[in-house]
Amino acid sequence: MSRTLVALVAGLLFGLGLMVSQMVSPAKVLGFLDLTGDWDPSLIFVILGALLVAAAGYRLGALRGAPVYASAYSAPGRGSIDRRLMIGAVLFGIGWGLVGYCPGPVLASVALGNSTALLFLVWMLVGMIAFRGFEWLISRREPKT
Repeated sequence: MSRTLVALVAGLLFGLGLMVSQMVSPAKVLGFLDLTGDWDPSLIFVILGALLVAAAGYRLGALRGAPVYASAYSAPGRGSIDRRLMIGAVLFGIGWGLVGYCPGPVLASVALGNSTALLFLVWMLVGMIAFRGFEWLISRREPKT
């Protein structure tokens, strides 16, 4: 099986999981995030399931010498948490909490024909492009050493 086919199957399986777990429903996600209101704890099982699958994957990976479709494993190092990552995580959390969408579920929602999700996706892409432009401007202003 080719690397592209494995990625396609993994993506389809992930999207199916998002749909089955109702992570594509902003109302469901916002209900889970609303700890002080009408809290819906059902997504805890989705999170726990994801943690179990990830833990099993890491364990199986540790038992193998190398990945099946790559030359080596690539995992983030201990020093990879920096200011840029923290700011991005905070902005991601704010956006997720306000709207109830994040990139994976919004793509699955668009695939289901959800026009609100498509609008969110367009604005998410605009934000990503604007960030790249902002990064480019900042890099030009920094003194060269």
